[in-house]
Amino acid sequence: MSDDDLSGLKKEIDEVEHQAARTVELGGRAVIISVAVFVLIVGYLLPWMGNAPGWEVLLHQGDAAGKAGMVPRLFAATALLFGVFASALALITRRWGLTWVCALGCWFASVDGLLAIWTRQSVAGLTSPGPGIGLVISEAAMVVLGVLWFRTAWSRL
Repeated sequence: MSDDDLSGLKKEIDEVEHQAARTVELGGRAVIISVAVFVLIVGYLLPWMGNAPGWEVLLHQGDAAGKAGMVPRLFAATALLFGVFASALALITRRWGLTWVCALGCWFASVDGLLAIWTRQSVAGLTSPGPGIGLVISEAAMVVLGVLWFRTAWSRL
């Protein structure tokens, strides 16, 4: 083997090593994350407050117009952004940095979801209906996603 062949082989090995360092192997965890994302999407179709489903809360339309406060709308937005879009992007690209974005974003959305449920319970019966089953299911899905993404992101440290 010549020096050119060896330097080319070394360069190829370095490229493979660099690529492997940037990607994450999810294994069976990818299936559970996919199911949790699906459950979150189903949660958007179920009632979050009264008869208003999650997508109406997000868009502030229909039955949610004038009834949905800022916290449930923020949860709807962050859950969609981190729970659906960022998770799907991380599952597709398997980029290490995206696992941290998903982990931190899903935990932020989880805390926001708890606040959304709490605000719905605090004003239930006074000016608006309490939390619906879709809001509770969406919060549970976000907690599961947060745990799974943190375990994935933390696994390499």
